[in-house]
Amino acid sequence: MSGPRIFARPADLLGSEGVQLGPTEWLAIEQSRVDGFAEVTGDHQWIHVDVERAKDGPFGGTIAHGYLTLALVNRFLPDLVEVRGFAHAVNIGADRLRFLAPVPVGSRIRAAGEIVKVEDISGAIQSTVRVTIEIEGGDKPACTIDTISRYYPENGGAE
Repeated sequence: MSGPRIFARPADLLGSEGVQLGPTEWLAIEQSRVDGFAEVTGDHQWIHVDVERAKDGPFGGTIAHGYLTLALVNRFLPDLVEVRGFAHAVNIGADRLRFLAPVPVGSRIRAAGEIVKVEDISGAIQSTVRVTIEIEGGDKPACTIDTISRYYPENGGAE
């Protein structure tokens, strides 16, 4: 990993469509992380938390929740892209979420990204970053999602 792509101000994002981001460092998916996610979400399905039963299940062991994988996108985003010079920023939402492969407990994942859309919207700069969560040694990504962020420049304009 070479660090995040840095934009000195929101307006510098304009015209950056197609810029590749990452990949990030690898992150180990441990049973304790999966169990913690199950605890806070109430999703205790055996495929995620019952190590013994999951050995005989469809994946040969426990797997991370799809929504845990999705939540980790937010963990990876600062390692992919950094925008400076804004008064505040908001998460607008996401498009095109797909879970393409299970993430086995004990595996490692990382993120890569691409800036797919940037636009000036009502004095703010909105960017869409397509994030792909890769599984080490996997032939398909675990997840892809288009994240949408809006940055409000320090001076109140889109400069």
